[in-house]
Amino acid sequence: MFPHETPRRCIGNINPLSGSSSTLLLSELGCSLVLATTKVYANLHGFLQPSRHLSKKFPEGSAEGPGSGAPRSVSFREPPTTQGAHRVWKKKITSGLAIVSNLARREGGRRRPNRGGGEGGGVAGEREVPGVRERGRGRAPLAYACVHAVGRAGLRGEGAAAAEAASLFPWSGQCVAARVTTGEVGIMVMKASVDDDDSGWELSMPEKMEKSNTNWVDITQDFEEACRELKLGELLHDKLFGLFEAMSAIEMMDPKMDAGMIGNQVNRKVLNFEQAIKDGTIKIKDLTLPELIGIMDTCFCCLITWLEGHSLAQTVFTCLYIHNPDFIEDPAMKAFALGILKICDIAREKVNKAAVFEEEDFQSMTYGFKMANSVTDLRVTGMLKDVEDDMQRRVKSTRSRQGEERDPEVELEHQQCLAVFSRVKFTRVLLTVLIAFTKKETSAVAEAQKLMVQAADLLSAIHNSLHHGIQAQNDTTKGDHPIMMGFEPLVNQRLLPPTFPRYAKIIKREEMVSYFARLIDRIKTVCEVVNLTNLHCILDFFCEFSEQSPCVLSRSLLQTTFLVDNKKVFGTHLMQDMVKDALRSFVSPPVLSPKCYLYNNHQAKDCIDSFVTHCVRPFCSLIQIHGHNRARQRDKLGHILEEFATLQDEAEKVDAALHTMLLKQEPQRQHLACLGTWVLYHNLRIMIQYLLSGFELELYSMHEYYYIYWYLSEFLYAWLMSTLSRADGSQMAEERIMEEQQKGRSSKKTKKKKKVRPLSREITMSQAYQNMCAGMFKTMVAFDMDGKVRKPKFELDSEQVRYEHRFAPFNSVMTPPPVHYLQFKEMSDLNKYSPPPQSPELYVAASKHFQQAKMILENIPNPDHEVNRILKVAKPNFVVMKLLAGGHKKESKVPPEFDFSAHKYFPVVKLV
Repeated sequence: MFPHETPRRCIGNINPLSGSSSTLLLSELGCSLVLATTKVYANLHGFLQPSRHLSKKFPEGSAEGPGSGAPRSVSFREPPTTQGAHRVWKKKITSGLAIVSNLARREGGRRRPNRGGGEGGGVAGEREVPGVRERGRGRAPLAYACVHAVGRAGLRGEGAAAAEAASLFPWSGQCVAARVTTGEVGIMVMKASVDDDDSGWELSMPEKMEKSNTNWVDITQDFEEACRELKLGELLHDKLFGLFEAMSAIEMMDPKMDAGMIGNQVNRKVLNFEQAIKDGTIKIKDLTLPELIGIMDTCFCCLITWLEGHSLAQTVFTCLYIHNPDFIEDPAMKAFALGILKICDIAREKVNKAAVFEEEDFQSMTYGFKMANSVTDLRVTGMLKDVEDDMQRRVKSTRSRQGEERDPEVELEHQQCLAVFSRVKFTRVLLTVLIAFTKKETSAVAEAQKLMVQAADLLSAIHNSLHHGIQAQNDTTKGDHPIMMGFEPLVNQRLLPPTFPRYAKIIKREEMVSYFARLIDRIKTVCEVVNLTNLHCILDFFCEFSEQSPCVLSRSLLQTTFLVDNKKVFGTHLMQDMVKDALRSFVSPPVLSPKCYLYNNHQAKDCIDSFVTHCVRPFCSLIQIHGHNRARQRDKLGHILEEFATLQDEAEKVDAALHTMLLKQEPQRQHLACLGTWVLYHNLRIMIQYLLSGFELELYSMHEYYYIYWYLSEFLYAWLMSTLSRADGSQMAEERIMEEQQKGRSSKKTKKKKKVRPLSREITMSQAYQNMCAGMFKTMVAFDMDGKVRKPKFELDSEQVRYEHRFAPFNSVMTPPPVHYLQFKEMSDLNKYSPPPQSPELYVAASKHFQQAKMILENIPNPDHEVNRILKVAKPNFVVMKLLAGGHKKESKVPPEFDFSAHKYFPVVKLV
């Protein structure tokens, strides 16, 4: 039995892939040890998983210390508890190192003597390491070993020694030993060349280490004996070292794979906030006006870059002032830093609460930084207002008087004071707007709308004064990181996960102003949603807002404004009531009419209430889907069709039950397909949006256009117009019954006023869309006949496979039934006509569709942007189809161009 002690910090788990000879060293004075061999990958997860280590500590005076004559033992996770401890520790070493015995025997005879004079063996390093000097260059086969020794400072690098311990070495020869003591880390490496005995790396101890009483013990022979116990071809594998650990060992500390290694590749010293203050490289008081302007502008740029999907550590927190505003003595800088922190905190809270972001949209991790939670929002806005008032007084005091000769220096100071004033006020206004959106009252939204007007007025002053701020200098040592006082791009590099390096390119200051202008416009638009009362109008609003591809913050504000924390719409209306109002406005079901018998029937009321309650979840999900980015929306629309298919089944059952009840009391009324029509309408809208979004996202190849447009024109839009017509007819029938009841009660004749049908505009737009899709379908078929559509040579798939993949989400929907590929081929087969139409006839038919769409759209009163966009496509396509029908470029086999710039769903056809 041998006494063992647990080391202060584990070193790593090393898994050799081959068994070459190695010199393995143990420290006597409480040192942890990393062992490595030729072609070895060392797992660097050891500092996170203390149980995974291979180390030895000899307490002073121990009977097992050097010279005691006792067998040298190594602690591997747990001390041995059996009489065969000497054999156990050897096997545990070989298990942890996973050595193949035949390679061990083959290379065992090539072992080199230890050059370290008994003080250590080593491997080669790629870069300069303290305590290592080069004696020459040998040509040895190299492999990678990751060596990581963590001392009291930890991996974060609170001492230079810990940072230097994290290194990646191409090496060959013997081994590496890393020593960790309280307060210092020494890396001893030596490169031994197989070919040249006189060249290589020699061990050189750091100054502190040379003065210590450390004694090292050579365990090479014991290690080789342990290797010999393995049979030929036998491989020992520790259960704690699997594929994940092996890949981590390969990736960690590789500059191409590990983001944390970027900091090791710069020649300058990277300082944190406290170190920069001590070093005098950063000012915490008496900042000049140009310095304030430059720092504020760069902070704004970092804030926007964060909102565009980068991490806080690489954007906002590259500003050292943000790390700890309590250290800042300058009142303007301190208030601004706190304001930025509060803006980030509230924005992060809003985005997380709305839950309409993906990993590519937003990163909410704060990396342990304090978000000024100890200071209230009111206090921060008060501090900003104090600075704002102080700057305003300076602006007034430096303002030129009429007829007075102007001093250039005073004029410059006036402009700079105005610039700082504009930025501080903009920060305060933006923070106040975000605070207003956290309130549940609708009046707060109106307040935010007014504040956005003030913010918009400040942008011109900010833009005109960009040149007054200090400018960032490019870091010549590494890439184009902007370097200026108060900013250190690499200060948080060690906080990033060991993934592929992702460089956060901070936007330019000119772009910052235009981004804020667009953000203000979007927030103004968000404020308008509270004026809507109809669920259909709200859905349309969300769709139109999403088409602008807004930022994640404005999308989240819209979501949280619509459905507040209390799960009420705008904080006041129940979602069930919104659904009932939508049903009344769309299809006027008798069960929701106060004049109907079913309105007061308890059984009917339970049926409709249950149905409406079941509608809440799918419709809230649908609205939330429109808050995601456009690419994610398509995927989520395909999944929500399943929920609407279930809802449609329930709607048909409720319709049947209510119809049976209604016939007994009011035979003249019907309740057939009222609720089902409404759900079917939304089903069709989702399906249409799913297909059309493929054009916007450029998912379809040219040879796929024809069946996408066919499905839309011949199937979905046909069903949609039928559904809208049925809903309109249901409304008219209910209105006639109401008028008859009104006539029976009143003897006076009322003049009939021509009412505008609520669904007439949507029916008209659907007709235009159907004609546009039909025109594009026939255009693509004609191009195919003329050999102008390039089709791929299908090897691993076919047109049927692609077709079924494109329409796969529709298989969960029963109404309308999905059209399978064979049905599509049969329905679109031109040979069923006698004689089959040729390409000129198809061009003529396509031109008629485009002309029909143009005529429908031109007759719409008060056309909106969508109408004008479609007209920009219909008119030129009509002309092009006429030319093609006349034989223009008939012999040309060059494929046409499809320009989607005018409209994202319908291209302008251009002949090349």
